[in-house]
Amino acid sequence: MTIDSDPAPSPLRWAVLLLSGEAVALGLVAAWLVYENLTAEALDPTSALLITAFAVAGALALWALGRALGRRRAGARAPAIVLQLMLLPIGWYMVQGGLGWLGVPLMALGVAVCGLLLAPATTRALGLLDH
Repeated sequence: MTIDSDPAPSPLRWAVLLLSGEAVALGLVAAWLVYENLTAEALDPTSALLITAFAVAGALALWALGRALGRRRAGARAPAIVLQLMLLPIGWYMVQGGLGWLGVPLMALGVAVCGLLLAPATTRALGLLDH
């Protein structure tokens, strides 16, 4: 497989930047959850550990997908889109729970990153166009 020496198009660069930012943010949430697991009195330690593991796995997945897309690995686009679409129900439930100030931007972020990943320039850069 040859690596394209052309600079990455702007939509792809922004998508990678946003995925990396999401990974860092979720990593910080995971670190806070680890701290809480170690210091707080848990009513259900199994659930607490599973939620923490889910946050750690999500942060690692976002980071890995961002790096893969930065290297123009076409196979990373679909999983990245799936993770971004997961922000829609998360944001919706935040809005329903009174956290609209956080839920609406999360939904907008998910839609924006999907748009960047589906942009024609990104599709060309990933080698997914036949013409």
